[in-house]
Amino acid sequence: MIAVDDVTTQAAAAPLQVPLWVWGAFIVGVTLAIIADLKLVHRTAHEIAMREALRMVAFWVSLGMLVGAGIWATLGADAGAQYLAGYLVEQSLSIDNVFVFALIFDRFKVSRESQPRVLFWGILGAVLMRGACIAGGLALLKLFTWTMYVFGAILMLTSVKMLRSGDGEPEVDPSRSRALRLMRRIVPISDSYDGERFFTRQAGRLMATPLLAVLLIVEVSDLVFAVDSIPAVFGITQDPFLVFTSNIMAIIGLRALYFAVASLLGAFRFLKTGLAILIAVIGVKLILQPLGYHAPPLVTLSVIAAILGGSIGLSLLFAGRATAGADSESKNETTRD
Repeated sequence: MIAVDDVTTQAAAAPLQVPLWVWGAFIVGVTLAIIADLKLVHRTAHEIAMREALRMVAFWVSLGMLVGAGIWATLGADAGAQYLAGYLVEQSLSIDNVFVFALIFDRFKVSRESQPRVLFWGILGAVLMRGACIAGGLALLKLFTWTMYVFGAILMLTSVKMLRSGDGEPEVDPSRSRALRLMRRIVPISDSYDGERFFTRQAGRLMATPLLAVLLIVEVSDLVFAVDSIPAVFGITQDPFLVFTSNIMAIIGLRALYFAVASLLGAFRFLKTGLAILIAVIGVKLILQPLGYHAPPLVTLSVIAAILGGSIGLSLLFAGRATAGADSESKNETTRD
């Protein structure tokens, strides 16, 4: 049910009164979790197996849900629902990041042992960039209400682009990155990797390794995706604390998500279509907000869960039918032989 408020919209309501120490505690907690992940869990370079990746995903998702439960308990049900909706949207849109990471690593022949190090520093940089982008976007929304229409239009165009591209992998050639070409002009890059090092010395000359180039492309790729994902969260809430926490909690688990699902994404044939519909719905919601229309947070959360759950459920259903059909055809051929 859509409610109309002639005075103000829910998204434009006064920000939550979150004490500075809560902001500080969240940032310190995230920092400690990232350091523990690097220093305790992944001190040595190794290939991350599926079981380990699933444990990592379970840890980061549980941590994200714990933050959501804390917000729900202390700041109210509406705040908790907005956080969870933003977290779900950001996690879902991370699927395209996973596709692109896989393309980058394949194109530059990055070993499985070196991939965790690249993603760790890449996601750490992404956290800092997302914080800056969120601050800038919220400042624009506060100063200029019409930017809601701009962000809504960005989401609508992104939805159309996703629908036109189909369910395949994004068409990206990392080797043609402008950032990579610029880096080559500024920093000399060696022809070969040197283990996990980002810099090496050849004939006494300090040079960047191709691994640093890969890290740069990962950072630029995430910045490009932020143009879509951050406005999507603005369509759910424009409270600084909720936007920041939901975005960061989704981003810091991206590395685990990559190793857990990179090889399984092809099974979810309708997920990209579901994401396109979801982005379009949020785009419309964002455009309607300045006009006084808004949906209650629990309704928004329910719609998001229904779209994502429906697209994944349909994917699994049709995948199961396709497998059953293939097995049946195989048995028939065996019988004829």
